Parts: sequence; C-alpha cells; structure tokens
Amino acid sequence: MEQIFETGTIAYEGKDSQTPLAFRFYDRDRMVGDKPMKDHLRFSMSYWHTMTGGGDDPFGSATMQRQWDGTADPMALSRKRADAAFEFMTKLGLDYFCFHDVDVSPESDDLARREDNLDRMADVLEEKMAQTGIRLLWGTTNAFSHPRFVHGASTSCNADVFAYAAAQVKKAMDVTHRLGGENYVFWGGREGYETLLNTDTALELDNLGRFLTMAAEYKEKIGFKGQLLIEPKPKEPTKHQYDFDTATVIGFLRKYGLEDHFKINIEANHATLAGHSFEHELNMARINGMLGSIDANQGDPQLGWDTDQFPSDLYMAVAAMIEVLKNGGIAPGGLNFDAKLRRPSMKPDDLFHGYVLGMDTYARALEIAHRILEDGVFEEFVARRYRSWTEGIGRQIRDGAVGFEELAAYARTNPALDQESGRQEYLEGILNRYI
Repeated sequence: MEQIFETGTIAYEGKDSQTPLAFRFYDRDRMVGDKPMKDHLRFSMSYWHTMTGGGDDPFGSATMQRQWDGTADPMALSRKRADAAFEFMTKLGLDYFCFHDVDVSPESDDLARREDNLDRMADVLEEKMAQTGIRLLWGTTNAFSHPRFVHGASTSCNADVFAYAAAQVKKAMDVTHRLGGENYVFWGGREGYETLLNTDTALELDNLGRFLTMAAEYKEKIGFKGQLLIEPKPKEPTKHQYDFDTATVIGFLRKYGLEDHFKINIEANHATLAGHSFEHELNMARINGMLGSIDANQGDPQLGWDTDQFPSDLYMAVAAMIEVLKNGGIAPGGLNFDAKLRRPSMKPDDLFHGYVLGMDTYARALEIAHRILEDGVFEEFVARRYRSWTEGIGRQIRDGAVGFEELAAYARTNPALDQESGRQEYLEGILNRYI
C-alpha cells in the first residue's frame, strides 16, 4: 500500500539521541517491575484529534495540512483516514486506538444510512486490525455535535432525542463489541444545563440514570465483556454538566445503583477545568475501586477551555503513574492520547512529534514512579503520620468500639495534643530528587 506519511518508523534510541524523531525513554519491551512498559502504559491513539482534527478553535478556522483532506466523497475520505490511522499507529508502535462513531464513518440525518456507513467502515477497521495486530481500547458515540443534541442527549427535554441517542449508543456498542473493544465510554458533552429557568434537573438526572441502566442491560444482552466507563467533565460545552468530576460521578452511580456496572475514564484537562489536580481525580477513583482508564493530555490554567495539549509536565505524569501503579495497573483501560496539536503545528510530521512527546513523558514518569514506590519513602512517612490510628483510641474508633461519650471522657484525660509537622516542603524536595 502506498505510504501516506513521509515519516518513517519511530525507534527507541535512548536519552542521548540527537535524532529529531526518536524515543528517548519509551522502550516498549523494557521491563519495569513485573511487566514491560507497553503493558503498563497501553498507549492509544485518539481517532478524533489525530485523524479528523483540523486545527480550528473558537476564534479561527482549520490550519492542519492533511494528505486526505482533499477527498470529497465521505466514505472515500473515511477509508483514507483509516489507511492513515493504521500507518501512523504502526510507525509509532501504538497498540490501541479509540474512536467515536462519526470519527470513522460519515454522519447522516438518516439513521439507517448512518448505521450502514458505520457497518461498512467496521469492515475496513476489522481488516486493518487483523493485518496489524492493533486493538480497540474503546469506542463511543458522538451524541453532542449534531444539532439534534442542542438540548442534550439522554437529558434532552425531547423524548424523541432520548430515543435517537439510545439508537446511536446501541449501534456504537454493537460495533465496539464486534471489533473486540476492551471498554465503552460515555461522555455527556451536552448532558447539563445553561439556566434553571427552563430546566427540570430532577427529571434530567433521572433520565440519565435510566439511560445508563439501559446501556448496562444491553451490554449483558449482547455479551459484551468490556468495561463501561464514564468520563467526567465540569463544563464546556454546557455551563453545568452533570458529570462534573470523579466524586460527582461516583455519587450519581451509587444513587442509581450503577456502581457495579461502570468505572471512570479520567482526563487530565477535565480535572483542570474542575479546579482539581489530575492526581486528585485519579486518587478519588482509585480509592473507590473505580479507576478504569485515562485520557492522557494536559490543560493550560491560563486558558478557560479544553486545550487538550500533549502531555509534557513530568511532575503531573509521575503523580498519575503513582496512582496507576498503586491501582495495580490500568488494564483493561489504557492511556489514550486525547490530545491535539497546537494550531500553528500544522505539518503532518508534527503529529509524530506530539505523540513521541507524550509517550516519552509517560515512559519516564513510569520509571520514576516505580522507583518511588519501590523505595517506599512516601508510604513510610504516611504510615508514621497516621500511626495513632493503628493503636489505642484510634484503633477503637476504627473498630467502632467507642462513641461520643467514651471519646469525650478520653479527651478530658488527654489535654496535651502533640501535633507533628506534615513536612510538605521536605517531601516535595524528595520528589524533586527522584525527578
């Protein structure tokens, strides 16, 4: 097959490499602990930003130069994008990809035509997956871009739109199942509201719960063994989104009895928009047994929207990988690069530079995080800091052996509260030395 990209295969050359396009830290088969880097990180290509993103933003039109953009026929364009996608992934050594239905096949106002388009492109993807060994990390549907979703999808004021969204999810789940997807993601891009003056929030939240219950039931009906994931985001495009952050999603799932059916796909940039750190969101998911997968990117706190930059912040990545390793890994999830080039980075080889940046950042972070946890320096400090809860009155509180009366009596006999320093600056210095 004719090559689409001039860029060749990206090789690992080590940290001293002077080759502009080479991995300096990502050595896919290098063992870190008990498994190779590739199995820790499970890197994935985002089909939307990588293959369909044009570089437009709220203030400007597309800038990206893509060899397939001149293809006028929608199905021919989709096939050309698939050719480019699998060549790109093969040259980077990516093992997975993720997609929305309209990333890989043309949209249509006619539902039957829309589904036929997706089936025909699933044939193409299935063949290319067989040829390359590349797998599907997760699929999803786009239930936010089309004008039919102007008032939301499963939370729309129009029941006909709810039904249409259900049809889209059903088909996307069918195709994800057919292609051996390991997860299926729900992102409620329009599941929120702009003003309470025209919104019945109780009905909308109940309908969202009904919708996700139907999805869980359909997963069982078709025998889909993958993991169902919800991706939190606080705002943009709607002002108040119902999936604000990890804690909000966990509370929602528990309210509607769905906590055993869904885990959480956490995006770094969405954590920024929620006013949290990435590690906070990962930690909240992990300690609740709900860390499912990661959208690896980073935001810009100086900009008020979802910038989706390729990750370069090593401190953020190390903190993230500490949570992943404490979780026992991220499988069947992975690190999906839901990231896009900056608008002036318009050349085709800039795509490779973006992915190499992100992959090297997380590969280096993995090794640093592994050393930190192997040495146990922070775990030992935390254990000492909370030692009062392992004996005496602390142990009795944890065991439920005392109440307010007993605690009041204890406190009267123990007036001297001996507090120790949290030593944050000392610990941050240790982290600096590792990095």
